[in-house]
Amino acid sequence: MVVDNGSTDGSLEYLEREGVPHISLPRNVGFAAAVNLGVARIDAAAVLVLNADTILEPGCVEALYAALAADPRLGGVQPRILQLEGEAARRSAADARLYSAGQALTRDGRALEQGMGEEQQARFLGRREVFGVCGAACLLRRELFERLGGYDESYFAFYEDVDLNMRARIAGWHFEYVPEAVVWHVGNASWLSGFRRPAADNARLVARNRLATQLKFMPLSAAPRIAATELGSLISAVRQGRLSATLAGKLNVLRWLRRLRRERRALLATGDAEAARRWLGGGLGVR
Repeated sequence: MVVDNGSTDGSLEYLEREGVPHISLPRNVGFAAAVNLGVARIDAAAVLVLNADTILEPGCVEALYAALAADPRLGGVQPRILQLEGEAARRSAADARLYSAGQALTRDGRALEQGMGEEQQARFLGRREVFGVCGAACLLRRELFERLGGYDESYFAFYEDVDLNMRARIAGWHFEYVPEAVVWHVGNASWLSGFRRPAADNARLVARNRLATQLKFMPLSAAPRIAATELGSLISAVRQGRLSATLAGKLNVLRWLRRLRRERRALLATGDAEAARRWLGGGLGVR
């Protein structure tokens, strides 16, 4: 099932010609809403979320599904995601640099993709538990998706996967990195070609969604650390010429405060926040 977010590059014609099940949207409604819509139209027990700028190696889906089926505690699994800069750059999987070996969290609640930009080393080649899975390519258990209501559509794009991972952890789900499953990813390809001001929009959405996610689940004791980080991000934004976009994103969170307060209370009342918080500052090998 392909959800087309208002493309104009001939994708729809290709899907129709090849007989691929698809949903055509008149405009870009955002990654989160598009995935939710696609999941609602299918009845599979597992959902493989894929960005448009990905290529799967043979056997990838089978390896992911086998891992998910083997452990009922798993809410999702992630492949080894490798960087791909154009088809000409595709080499053997052993030679490529990593895009993601699973999501991790810093001590102030920011998310990062483990191994991004690094050469592959032994520590990235073993199966292990991770905080969460990258939305660029992951296999999610449908039960998790339905119980949590899918991605938060108010995010539009960026950090919606972090938010889902966090809510899933609090609800008791686990995630695993499956390196024998390999996906190539360009990264931001659709974003860079589909927006008039991709850098500014990126800065605004990341600033807004990151802070919203932190407000949902970070402990109050982390407030000074978060404040210092946010101040640092504003200084960096000045240096990079994107202060207005970053500041707008942070201020936009003010409109969400009432809703975020309700969601925070519900999360803390119905789940185990420490199940997610114990991953703060963690990376490889964290349990």
